[in-house]
Amino acid sequence: MEPSDAAHPGPGRAVWALAPRLLLLPLLPVLLGRGLRLGAAASSSGAAAEDSSAMEELATEKEAEESHRQDSVSLLTFILLLTLTILTIWLFKHRRVRFLHETGLAMIYGLIVGVILRYGTPATSGHDKSLSCTREDRAFSTLLVNVSGKFFEYTLKGEISPGKINNVEQNDMLRKVTFDPEVFFNILLPPIIFHAGYSLKKRHFFRNLGSILAYAFFGTAVSCFIIGNLMYGVVKLMKIVGQLSDKFYYTDCLFFGAIISATDPVTVLAIFNELHADVDLYALLFGESVLNDAVAIVLSSSIVAYQPAGLNTHTFDAAAFFKSVGIFLGIFSGSFTMGAVTGVVTALVTKFTKLHCFPLLETALFFLMSWSTFLLAEACGFTGVVAVLFCGITQAHYTYNNLSVESRSRSKQLFEVLHFLAENFIFSYMGLALFTFQKHVFSPIFIIGAFVSIFLGRAAHIYPLSFFLNLGRRHKIGWNFQHMMMFSGLRGAMAFALAIRDTASYARQMMFTTTLLIVFFTVWVIGGGTTPMLSWLNIRVGVEELSEEDQNEHRWQYFRVGVDPDQDPPPNNDSFQVLQGDGLDSVGGSRTKQESAWIFRLCHSSLIPSLKLPEAHSYSQWSPANYHSSSLVWLASSMSDQSPSV
Repeated sequence: MEPSDAAHPGPGRAVWALAPRLLLLPLLPVLLGRGLRLGAAASSSGAAAEDSSAMEELATEKEAEESHRQDSVSLLTFILLLTLTILTIWLFKHRRVRFLHETGLAMIYGLIVGVILRYGTPATSGHDKSLSCTREDRAFSTLLVNVSGKFFEYTLKGEISPGKINNVEQNDMLRKVTFDPEVFFNILLPPIIFHAGYSLKKRHFFRNLGSILAYAFFGTAVSCFIIGNLMYGVVKLMKIVGQLSDKFYYTDCLFFGAIISATDPVTVLAIFNELHADVDLYALLFGESVLNDAVAIVLSSSIVAYQPAGLNTHTFDAAAFFKSVGIFLGIFSGSFTMGAVTGVVTALVTKFTKLHCFPLLETALFFLMSWSTFLLAEACGFTGVVAVLFCGITQAHYTYNNLSVESRSRSKQLFEVLHFLAENFIFSYMGLALFTFQKHVFSPIFIIGAFVSIFLGRAAHIYPLSFFLNLGRRHKIGWNFQHMMMFSGLRGAMAFALAIRDTASYARQMMFTTTLLIVFFTVWVIGGGTTPMLSWLNIRVGVEELSEEDQNEHRWQYFRVGVDPDQDPPPNNDSFQVLQGDGLDSVGGSRTKQESAWIFRLCHSSLIPSLKLPEAHSYSQWSPANYHSSSLVWLASSMSDQSPSV
């Protein structure tokens, strides 16, 4: 074909080129139909994808709504438990029933609800699936999982042993009522510990301070090591008889000894308060329980920090031991300093500002400063329990005098209510956890050995320490007091909170189960036997004590003899008796009234003003005119040796 032909085609060539196009005309409807069907299919698939996405979003919203409903039901369950406990407490107080304390009631109601939730609610979650990550050598705290192009975030909850992989909790309701252990430490424990320090009866506490410190520090350490060593023998016995299915080291036994040495005789102290038992016995028990909680938590932290050098991290190493001792002293002293400094700062703020004009703001600041002490200590690596305890003691000694009358009443009532609700909440949760907790390890040998070890550990530090303390005390700790202190070694909220904080390993799970059973036994059996034990040991009850209002009305008596208002009031027969205890006032057997007054005036004028901040806003109790008039009355009464008329 010539190029000219291509450039100028003839009629024949034009028809030949048009023929294929004419042949496609009959196929055009078919092609158009297929195109329409393909477009419809594509549009229908897009619509189906949109519908499926909408259905997934709707399902997600329904799951979120169901989760919110279950959260509300779980919180409502605990509120109803507390409500029922309060009504039953009123009934018991109205009927004067003392064989069961309010904490025991809360545990019983928790047990009942736990049984209902465990066996009365069906499994509602069946979407769990195990995925293998064999290429990873450690567990991640957060995982992003790609599911069909959508990324989902999962957080680490804990380790599950291979034998219990099929026993993962399938009931969403039981999962909801299982709280994060940090809730106990950051929310529930601070008001309990602060109230213990803030409501401390200072004159009885400081009168027996030497004995209290000996029981709390040395006694808790002795009890920890005795229980730890005895439990290590029990673990060896379990290994011989084939009852030990996983690792259980000596440091684990010492850790169990530390957490179970934290006593919480809340039941005994409540009965003491109702019966007005001997104030010295009450001070010894209360002071020991307050301080040994702090010692136990610092001691457990030191045991966890014990890391010997070398491959075997569970052998004894002298350097690691002394390092743990240094950690104990550093944590305790740092926490004590932080709590005391926070209390002093709050006292200075309330003293040099005019917050007393706004009682609501004053109470709110007092509350926030007190609670922040716990969180500040934990954030700095110290122990919040120790810090908030000594913050409470400092606030009661300094800040309380600078508050307005309305703020004093508000702060006391606020922390008293928070303490009551938090403590009963914890004991209700204890009863609930016996059936809702999924990592229980029941070992009869370990449980029986723990009960025996606790009894021996308690006896090993109460009786020997009392013997040595009586060598230096003028007012001896009698055998009936020692037996009562031995009997009153209950375990409670602190032991439970320390045990539930870490339940990842087999050893910690066994400790938690055993601690739970020990708390049940001590609260129900020992707490219920407190009143008969008081009668059997011939411990005096009905010892009335002057209230704070009565002490304020009789404050002229303290001005007259020149003693601290925190000291005991003089007897009615106008003969002043020296307090017999651990303090300086127990020295010097018999003094006359004038000699005793001279000693107290000297101590009061030299020591007390340097320790106490002056009251700033106690308008109803102090004013310059009242101060000068009371001073003149005291001077006149001292010269005439007669009581002034009020």
